[in-house]
Parts: sequence; structure tokens; C-alpha cells
Amino acid sequence: MIRRTLIAMLVGGLVVATDLTASQTPPPTPPPGQTQTPPVPKPFPGSNPNSGQPPAKPTPPPAQTPDKPAVPPQTPPVQPAANAAPAGTPNDASLGVKIFPGATFLESFDAGRGQRLYLFGTNAPYLDVVTFYKRELRGGVELFRAPPMLQFELPGVKFQKETMAYPPSVTVKDYSWSGVSGELKEGYVFVDGTTAKRFLTIIQIVTPPGK
Repeated sequence: MIRRTLIAMLVGGLVVATDLTASQTPPPTPPPGQTQTPPVPKPFPGSNPNSGQPPAKPTPPPAQTPDKPAVPPQTPPVQPAANAAPAGTPNDASLGVKIFPGATFLESFDAGRGQRLYLFGTNAPYLDVVTFYKRELRGGVELFRAPPMLQFELPGVKFQKETMAYPPSVTVKDYSWSGVSGELKEGYVFVDGTTAKRFLTIIQIVTPPGK
């Protein structure tokens, strides 16, 4: 009886020892070359769903394009003054007579025999222009009354029909004359390119040969 009891106690002790040894055995070691991945915790409600995830790679900044070379500022072309005379415009010295103040040079023509004819326009009244040339040249011959036209000879120059096509002179014509109808005309029309200009009084200057 005592012998059976001792055997039972030995067997029971072995079982207990076996259980203790099994509970203290460490988990199996993974094979060489493999690592054990820790479990990823689930996010808490309301927390950042990306918590516990590996950090995202930073987004590289956008590629920068090389700056374009600065364009130097362009200087606008200088516009000529409105009252500046174009190249070749006749003046008092080249004509040998004063031009009515403010008159606009229109054009010139070859009058023949070395003479040239120059046209000027102004919106000054006809009588004002006539008064100016009566003071400068004295005298004056009325060529027409309707429309009014007056001619002044240039001083110191005599007309010679053998060598001249026209008498060197200043002729003033009224282009605002009303005529029989009594209505004022709109003036002499001068077309410059696509622009039409009107002048109430026209001044014609004929220079002597070679002038």
C-alpha cells in the first residue's frame, strides 16, 4: 500500500514538473533570415486613422524652372512735336518773303523755267491775311472780286516773260466766299494720305528762278 502511494506521488510530480517546464518554454525562434513583424494596433474611434502606420514619405518640392533672363525695357520712339516743321519745309529765308504766321505748308509744284510754286493754308480770315501782306509787301493787285483774290509782287524782282513762267509773287485767295447763294463754303480741301483738312484761306507763293 505504501509502495503504491509513493509511485503515485512520483508520477504526479513528473506531470506537474512537465507542465511548469512547458509554461516556461520560450516561443519558437523564427528561421534565420526572417524577422517577426509586430502587430499593428487598430486605431481608436475618433483618432487619426493613420496612427500606427509607417510615416509617409515627404513629397518632393516641385521642380523649379530656371528664371527667364530679364528683358531690358524698350524706350518708346520719340514722337516729333506737333508744330515741328517736316524736312524740306520752306521758310522765310528760302522763299525770300515772310510766311503768314501759323500758316500750314501743303505742297509745292514745279512751275517751269526754274521756278517753284508753294501752297500754304490757314483758317485765318481772308482780310486778315491780305492786311498782313499789304503791310509786308505794300500795294497789291486785285485779280478777282468773286471769289476774292489779291496778288502782291515780290520786292526787287521784275517779271520777265522771256525767262520766267510766272511773276514772282504772293497770291491770297478766299475759300470761304459765300458767292451768290450767301452760304459760306467749307474751305479748300487738302488730302494728306487718309486725312482731309480744310482751310478757309490759301496763300500761293511763286519764287523767282533758282530760288
